[in-house]
Amino acid sequence: MITDPTGVSPGTRERTVRSGADLSGDPAGSPGPPVAEPPRSAPRRRRRRAHTPLDPKPSIPLTLVTGLVLVYTLLPLVWLVINATKDQEDLLDSFGLWLGKDFQLWDNISRTLTYDGGAFVRWTLNTLLYVAAGAGGATLLAVLGGYALAVYEFPGRRAVFAVVIGAVAVPGTALAVPTFLMFSGMGLANTPWAVIIPSLVSPFGLYLMWVFTVQAVPTELLEAARIDGAGELRIFFRIVLPLLMPGTVTVLLFSMVATWNNYFLPLIMIKDPDWYPLTLGLNAWSAQARTAGGEPVFDLVITGSLLTIAPIVVVFLLLQRYWQSGLAAGSVKE
Repeated sequence: MITDPTGVSPGTRERTVRSGADLSGDPAGSPGPPVAEPPRSAPRRRRRRAHTPLDPKPSIPLTLVTGLVLVYTLLPLVWLVINATKDQEDLLDSFGLWLGKDFQLWDNISRTLTYDGGAFVRWTLNTLLYVAAGAGGATLLAVLGGYALAVYEFPGRRAVFAVVIGAVAVPGTALAVPTFLMFSGMGLANTPWAVIIPSLVSPFGLYLMWVFTVQAVPTELLEAARIDGAGELRIFFRIVLPLLMPGTVTVLLFSMVATWNNYFLPLIMIKDPDWYPLTLGLNAWSAQARTAGGEPVFDLVITGSLLTIAPIVVVFLLLQRYWQSGLAAGSVKE
């Protein structure tokens, strides 16, 4: 006879269970009295996500305002691209934000590059010269000057700061006539130097690099490099310059845009069409329609304007990855 570990045989256990069922008056195997179910907990409310400055709460009015600003910014560019595909007749007869009868973009570009003996190409080379020498030199001087003013202590440092702030507040048009008289007295008027040399001075770039150097270059990092025996030039080119790359690219872009779109300074300094930048050259083409016997070339002016802004857009897209901050974060343990 097989028994379970408790010492009770299966038959005895079965009789005990049946007798208990008979005593209670319920047939064997019938369900017992209903058991009250435990109360269900109330549905848990979904916890709202906490918004931070990096993850702000969506704002419908702010989104609408941003959309209006986006439309206001892109609408002239869209108009320029659409009208660059039209010829002279379609440009004057069709709606500005709709295509013309024929797609003339490639023909317009070809005519723009070859019109007037290739003047547009010559003006483009002049503009590249002014940007490379003027904007590049202004960026270099701003980086060197901002680093020196932020790191080194010397007499007259506060006076230099006051002069820089004052120069930022002075508009360029107020200095145009004195600058012309000065360059005319030196015999540099109507030469490329009359455009390049004034472009080298960038008070805003100097101030921007000054402030950026104070935030991006820790003093402890420079002291550690000096203790290791590194010279000042090596410290600047090997340690400081990579840390200043975001600020340098920002100043370079601002200087490039200012020099590329500069109109007033070349207007008073340059009289020879061979040294015109793109801004003066396109204005000269636009003025042909107002002269006696002049040929209106508004289609070439619009196409030339599109070709003029294309390099700036490309430069912004290529240098966008350098617009980063916090490169020195974690380099010094406090």
